[in-house]
Amino acid sequence: MKISARTFGVIATVVFAPLFAQPAPSAPPADSNAGYTPIFDGQTLTGWDGDPKYWRVENGCMVGEITPETIIKRNTFIIWRGGAPGDFELKVEYRISDRGNSGINYRSIQLTDARWSLAGYQADIDGPSRHTGQNYEERGRTFLALRGQMVRLIEGQKPILVASLGEPEALKAFVKTGDEWNHYHLIIRGHLLIHNLNGHVMSVVLDDDAAKRRADGLIGVQVHVGPPMKIEYRSFLLKPL
Repeated sequence: MKISARTFGVIATVVFAPLFAQPAPSAPPADSNAGYTPIFDGQTLTGWDGDPKYWRVENGCMVGEITPETIIKRNTFIIWRGGAPGDFELKVEYRISDRGNSGINYRSIQLTDARWSLAGYQADIDGPSRHTGQNYEERGRTFLALRGQMVRLIEGQKPILVASLGEPEALKAFVKTGDEWNHYHLIIRGHLLIHNLNGHVMSVVLDDDAAKRRADGLIGVQVHVGPPMKIEYRSFLLKPL
């Protein structure tokens, strides 16, 4: 997809400007979940595929946990088997332990050298909130857009910074910690990838790298190599576009 300077300017003015109005509304509209379908039933892992050593359902939540006895040497995922969406919106609620590391993968492929392993775009999540909100490509191009960045990707080049969405530390202040729940809203349309957290745009990627971008793929969530950790998800709502 090639975009002229004029077209890009129109996109930035008409599409991005409303999204970058960072203050969240006092309350979401009553029909804010219209058109969305739950893909996690809150009671079982039906429709999901992951290592039961690390994934379970508890108190209505999908829980990923690593204990001192189950330390991993490679990131592992629980994968939604209900499809491989291309253009969609996904709303997810999560909370994570202080030293936890996770992420929501989308438009991903399953690798063959290890079971429950994905490669693809990821909406990053971590307990210290160093990386939460950024776009990281698991087992691919790695850091695509850091928190606070809008970037354009072109084949053979480093990510091109197009605009600032705010200072990373200022945006970090909107990430909830401890027992509080966070609300991720991913808007994935064409080659435009928007990560919104708690009503604030954290990162935007325009992927014009035709050789490496993906138009569709699997959704999954991760437990990451590192110390013992716990990640809880209590809602997954998907709306095809």
